[in-house]
This record gives sequence, structure tokens and C-alpha cells, in this order.
Amino acid sequence: MDWKTIERPGYFGKKRDELHRLWNEQFGVGKWRLAYQWGDLTVPREMGIQIYEDGYHEFLKNNPDTLEWLVSTASDVYDTAPTNVQAGFDYTNQETPNNHIHDVSIRRAVARLGKWFRGDHLMHVRWKESEGFKVNPGVVPFHLPELIVPGEIKDYNGKGVWWYDKTIEDFYQRNKVLQVRE
Repeated sequence: MDWKTIERPGYFGKKRDELHRLWNEQFGVGKWRLAYQWGDLTVPREMGIQIYEDGYHEFLKNNPDTLEWLVSTASDVYDTAPTNVQAGFDYTNQETPNNHIHDVSIRRAVARLGKWFRGDHLMHVRWKESEGFKVNPGVVPFHLPELIVPGEIKDYNGKGVWWYDKTIEDFYQRNKVLQVRE
């Protein structure tokens, strides 16, 4: 069976579980998936998340001062709640109502660069007021911005676009597609 793209669903926020239930009811369990447009390809979500992580890897590799600041200041990072640290390197460990993948991506990118956190406190990397905002995916430039799909995306959460253009988050939201089995 082939997969057919039916929409670009955009930002879910805390509506992730509600949307998954809706799509299970509408299309059937196992008959829909989230994937990523990548050039002429549509790749599985896991590969899309790897590309997202690669954005962090490239950014931290090319910004050694930011990397050093991050690992020397933070003992670890979190996105939506301090419990996010329990995910470690596992993208599937999602204990909050909205996805937290950039904390996992940051951990994995730091480890891939042969570094680890040695700071003295847990760092929040989400809101503008947070200490770690400069590594928020909505501000960190994406390493291959020419592959971000332009145009409108659906706004299920009703918050609109909160991220900057050509960032890691811009890729994550704009290249995301909802597919159903044909």
C-alpha cells in the first residue's frame, strides 16, 4: 500500500493526543501517519526527527561558544517540564501533552559532538524568558533552509506561527505532512 499526503498539519501544541484520537477515528488505527517532505521525497517521521536533530548538531558544531556555554552552564535541558530529562536520548518517551523533542535533540547533538553537560542546574530551553531560549528550535537556524517547504500550514492549536523563518522549528512544522493509506 502507498501513502497519500492529505494535508500539512503544522503545530499541534497540547492537542497532539486529541488529534491522534481524531485521526484514528477518521482514518482507522494504523491507517494514517505523520511524515516529512524532504526535497522530492516523503520520509518517515523518524527520519524527519533525525534531520531536525542534525540541525542542532550542525548549529552546535559551528557555534562552539554556544556549545561551551550550554554544557558548562546546564546539568541537562528540558522543554515542557523538568520530567523531560527522563526521556534521555529517546524521542518516543513523551510524558507531557505536547511533544518535547528539542530537548532530546540537544542531548543527542551534544553527545554526538563528544561533550556532555557539566553545569550546576537544569536549564529550561523553551520560552523567551528562559535561560536557554537561544537554543530554542524557533530561533536556531536550520542547516538546510532551502529544503523547508514554503506556504501555508494548518493551525490546529490556534496560536499561529510562533517561530522564526528558516529555523529548526520552521522545518519541523512546515515539512510535516499527514498521510493516509491509499
